[in-house]
Amino acid sequence: MIMAKSKENKNEVAASLGELISFRNSLKLIHWSITGRGSYEAHISLDQAIDSLGEITDRLVETTFALKGTLDIVIPETARPKDYIKHIEGFYKSVEDTREQLFPESFSQSIIDDGQEAIQQLLFRLKRLE
Repeated sequence: MIMAKSKENKNEVAASLGELISFRNSLKLIHWSITGRGSYEAHISLDQAIDSLGEITDRLVETTFALKGTLDIVIPETARPKDYIKHIEGFYKSVEDTREQLFPESFSQSIIDDGQEAIQQLLFRLKRLE
């Protein structure tokens, strides 16, 4: 029973990491396609978030591998969201809802805090351009 639960948790963690990579990729799709008033500032803000999330994702994956062993991470198909603010807010909430269950260690939480901070900074910048 414990072994099955441990394998289930590893699968959930791997899925969460795949979603994080997919989210970062979705930001790149937004970055490439954003146009109009304030698009240069949005472009720069997205670049900063993408760079931060790349480093944060790497730290979280490597830390998780050290704790749980190699995981089978599958990156979901990524499409450019139509409403990017709603998409970014939804991802932030999803992470908040699952982080303690999937990544209970304080050092993993600290890495996730860095990611959540990068997302909040991005939202702040993008909303000010609207």
